[in-house]
Amino acid sequence: MMQKGDSLPTIEKVITQHQIEKYAHASGDFNPIHVDHEFAATTQFGGTIAHGMMVAATISEMMTTAFGRSWAESGSMKIRFRSPVKPGQRVISQGSVRRIEAADGVSRVSCSVWVVKDDGETAIAGQAQVIVADITE
Repeated sequence: MMQKGDSLPTIEKVITQHQIEKYAHASGDFNPIHVDHEFAATTQFGGTIAHGMMVAATISEMMTTAFGRSWAESGSMKIRFRSPVKPGQRVISQGSVRRIEAADGVSRVSCSVWVVKDDGETAIAGQAQVIVADITE
């Protein structure tokens, strides 16, 4: 039974330039900050960075691991992008249960979620909610 304060399963990934380029093709987002090395080298980042939503997908993977199909059916998240992720960096998605509200045989689970880079800096932080079969009984 899940309770307030419980940790969600962590997801760790190393972000590569190849993944960034594949994401650009899948999403249609070819912003040069992601795919043009010469352009990106002239920016404040000094090189290419991953698409924010590509990194945010690790949060969705974490929520799917924790809540299965319920995440796909009822999940939502509100996140803020805090710092960019560069190719070669490891990201770790983590979270914890903030609140569980049970009513009418279902539970609304509210979680704090975040993605930390291997240098300790937070890349993404926010909240996620999912409705599951009542887990408080």
